[in-house]
Amino acid sequence: MMRALIVDDEIYSREEIEAMLVETGEFIVSGKCANALEAIQAINRDKPDVLFLDVQMPVINGFELLGMIDEKVMPSVVFVTAYDTYALKAFEENALDYLLKPVEKERLAKTVEKLKKRFNEGLKPVFSGPDIKKIPCIHSSRIKLINIPEVESVRSGETGVFVICQNGAFYTDLTLQVLENKTDLVRCHKQFLINIDLVDEILLRENGAAEVRTKSGRLVPVSRRYLKILREKWLF
Repeated sequence: MMRALIVDDEIYSREEIEAMLVETGEFIVSGKCANALEAIQAINRDKPDVLFLDVQMPVINGFELLGMIDEKVMPSVVFVTAYDTYALKAFEENALDYLLKPVEKERLAKTVEKLKKRFNEGLKPVFSGPDIKKIPCIHSSRIKLINIPEVESVRSGETGVFVICQNGAFYTDLTLQVLENKTDLVRCHKQFLINIDLVDEILLRENGAAEVRTKSGRLVPVSRRYLKILREKWLF
């Protein structure tokens, strides 16, 4: 049995796809999400085998969502769309398949066979996805999208990943690795990323490590491992 996550902003589409997947006898539906933020949380938590993903969703679309998923938990992806013009784009993103709405049982059966073949062969899904322009964050029961140029640093700790801006710190479900790979933020420490454009000065310490002072006055640690790279990027 394959564990499937359904992501679609329309409730009736989610329910229809769930019913069809259950009817095949090949899936356990681990969850249904109405937007990309819910999907990221569910993927990190439940690690589904396959993602049935709507293309057109408000704020963050299906293609953008792919760029926000850590490759360690990346599921196989089947795009579900009402527009066949997205089919080529779907395959450019290395999706396993795409389904046109309304989904037909015969067409879904072919997708199921593709999925079973991939799992039997042990193939790991790989997606490039677009670069991240805005980081989805949760703050006081609200969703906040933070533009990359506004980010001073990002820190990871026991309580999660936090995006640091001039006006505060905001929790995100995106991992440090994803943000390093998909933005211009630079690694300066195993637990920190920094925005080079907002560095005011680098403070060298006696033990070979350093700290960055941002233009707002915050201090961010720099380990010896990343100091040389950081200095070069900042100076040149």
